Amino acid sequence: MENIYDLAILGAGPAGICAAIYATRAKLNTIWLDKKFVQGGQIVDTYEVDNYPGLPGITGLDLGEAMAGHAAKLGMKPQRETVRSIEAEQGIKVIRTKKNEYRARAVIIACGATHRHLGIPGEEELSGMGVSYCATCDAAFFQDRTVVVVGGGNVAVEDAILLSRTCKKVYLVHRRDELRAEKILQESLFACKNVELIWDSIPLSIEGMDKVEALKIRNKKTQEESFIETDGVFIAVGIVPGTEKFKDLVKLDEAGYIVAGEDGITSEPGIFAAGDIRTKNLRQVVTAVADGANAVASAQRYLLDK
Repeated sequence: MENIYDLAILGAGPAGICAAIYATRAKLNTIWLDKKFVQGGQIVDTYEVDNYPGLPGITGLDLGEAMAGHAAKLGMKPQRETVRSIEAEQGIKVIRTKKNEYRARAVIIACGATHRHLGIPGEEELSGMGVSYCATCDAAFFQDRTVVVVGGGNVAVEDAILLSRTCKKVYLVHRRDELRAEKILQESLFACKNVELIWDSIPLSIEGMDKVEALKIRNKKTQEESFIETDGVFIAVGIVPGTEKFKDLVKLDEAGYIVAGEDGITSEPGIFAAGDIRTKNLRQVVTAVADGANAVASAQRYLLDK
């Protein structure tokens, strides 16, 4: 007889890991799928997590490993597969991957989000050759060099601060005349002597043959175009929810996030959303793990009513 799971969890960021922990403790027959080798989602790319209760100053990688280790201690590890689609068939959810097909009575989508690209010439061509979306991952390659960070939010400012510790010079290019980052981060940034802010400017292209050599920018107010000579361009302009493959399954908001409240309940019965992939005001590790717990609680209620 074909195995039908109680619950399928898609994604192994903080929301997915927490969901796996709660599902295991609830004795639900669970299948857990994730496409990455390392669990933890976006936090593994974060140099320092200073606002997770009880663990001040922990690195993102260490926090991700600790969370994944907790799940593993309970006997839960994700199977490394990329989900291609979910379909509802007579109350059963069919999850199709490149290799397999799984069936479950309920599904928690916790696939998170990915880095937004600028979409300018040179970005894709020089990706990995000076273009990066993860300062934590790649900062070591730019020691004593000049780099540019593009963005004005928390991540961009955190990246600039991190890079300032090892780089000779850091430029922060922002399209507005003020940053969107939290004030405490801005204060830390302004204290960095080797960081220069380039206001009211947008990137036009990333120049270079086999490696990044310069960033071409335009000042929005003067329309003047110029080049910043640099060894690397770190792009931190937001994230895109990983909902493209679910757009015909559940309702999305205008920004592409799955419409779901704190209970994780979506427009499709038996489908729940947790973490950065759903509509919410605050996308932080602490809210993601709460989502994972809430989604499992909602899934349990759904399964009891079936």
